[in-house]
Amino acid sequence: MEVLYGSTRSSAEPVKASEAILKGLSDDGGLFVPDHIPALDKSLSELAGMGYREVAYEVMKLFLTDFTEDELKNCIEKAYDSKFDTEAVAPLTEADGAYYLELFHGSTIAFKDMALSILPHLLITSARKNKVENEIVILTATSGDTGKAALAGFADVKGTRILVFYPKNGVSPIQEKQMVTQKGANTRVVGIHGNFDDAQTGVKQLFSDKELTAEMNAKGFQFSSANSINIGRLVPQIVYYVYAYTRLLAEGRIADGESMNVVVPTGNFGNILAAFYAKNMGLPIHKLICASNENKVLYDFFATGEYDRNREFVLTSSPSMDILISSNLERLIYRIGGCDPTKNAKLMEALSNGGKYRINDDMKGQLQDFYGNYATEEETAGTIRRLYETCGYVIDTHTAVAASVYEKYRKETEDQTKTVIASTASPFKFTRSVMNAIDAESDSKDDFELVDELSRIANVAVPKAIEEIRHAEVLHDIVCEKDEMKDAVKAFLGL
Repeated sequence: MEVLYGSTRSSAEPVKASEAILKGLSDDGGLFVPDHIPALDKSLSELAGMGYREVAYEVMKLFLTDFTEDELKNCIEKAYDSKFDTEAVAPLTEADGAYYLELFHGSTIAFKDMALSILPHLLITSARKNKVENEIVILTATSGDTGKAALAGFADVKGTRILVFYPKNGVSPIQEKQMVTQKGANTRVVGIHGNFDDAQTGVKQLFSDKELTAEMNAKGFQFSSANSINIGRLVPQIVYYVYAYTRLLAEGRIADGESMNVVVPTGNFGNILAAFYAKNMGLPIHKLICASNENKVLYDFFATGEYDRNREFVLTSSPSMDILISSNLERLIYRIGGCDPTKNAKLMEALSNGGKYRINDDMKGQLQDFYGNYATEEETAGTIRRLYETCGYVIDTHTAVAASVYEKYRKETEDQTKTVIASTASPFKFTRSVMNAIDAESDSKDDFELVDELSRIANVAVPKAIEEIRHAEVLHDIVCEKDEMKDAVKAFLGL
């Protein structure tokens, strides 16, 4: 059955998957959502006998219904190839009573690789299907990981250009070095004086700037997005939750139909929304555990029903989650609001104008599948240290937020359901914070000395992604004010 995509903010004519991927964002500023969430059409035991690429096809074919089998399989084969350093693509590691789903074995050692390795192929295929002749300009904002993963995915891809905005002082040194050393004639990276929310808001404004759109079109360009608002990002993320369950089933760690919990460190809400979609496809997920850092806007939302971004923005050791406007939450709000675009548009308008909105009791009652909590900086560091000392397993700061919140959930509920924790980045990406948590004496060393020390104590080879930037030349050094982002785009495109 065909799946079409409509906007969360209007009753505009729905579009096919390839059109939604190309556009990224609806013309009315809303996000594209499927008109229904399809059910898995293979049994869990059948899926348990498949590898990652096969599971990816079985999940994604249900959402991307205007792609032919050959088109979709070609995208999958090109995405999940030797750029991943494990055959499993997303291996599970058992530690301290939970299963860590390692989503960081791709070329930029963060979970964003799982979707951004395939998005360029989906996008180019979509352009071909829709007879697009314009050059596609990928415009994205990043809190650290999306930027590098998107740059790596789109670098030198014919028919595309990519421009990434990031908060100049809001990412880790390793994250910044990964971005500013990015090669590719079609790439540009710009730091802004502001935080991630400023970058994300600026990008959304550029997408809806009709004057800029017309000017670009006249010169043969059109925007698309690599942010998690693009359904071409969201759909591939559903895959690894299905895959994780079927690995547990294949290894006899869970019975067919037995439920699992999923814990996700969450900023922009895309990764946990993918788990929610997987549950609605029929995957036996009991609880969706939403883990926040000290920017706990999502924790407060699940506790009170009010989303309020009017608060101090905190720079933490888990910068990819330093977000106060969780864009993908809009897709969940739309769904629990009865898929009513008018109601949803009013809530989003309230968020835009006053910085907050409140959902009604009926909508709040539909959030029973979720549990929200947060971890302080001290708790995050303590979890890294404890896991290393008790298990010899080293996790990054974002994964530690999730592990810390899972501990709180376990103590509160005594729930013994088998649990998968989304491990979203390699500890090598946040080496200083990780090493400071394990050994306070390490702070005097430079970042790459700490990389070598972490490799030694964790008994893990330094990832290729880190070795590549150790002595790499800085190629992108542009910094602008947040109100100069449009000028940066025009300069990049020669408008």
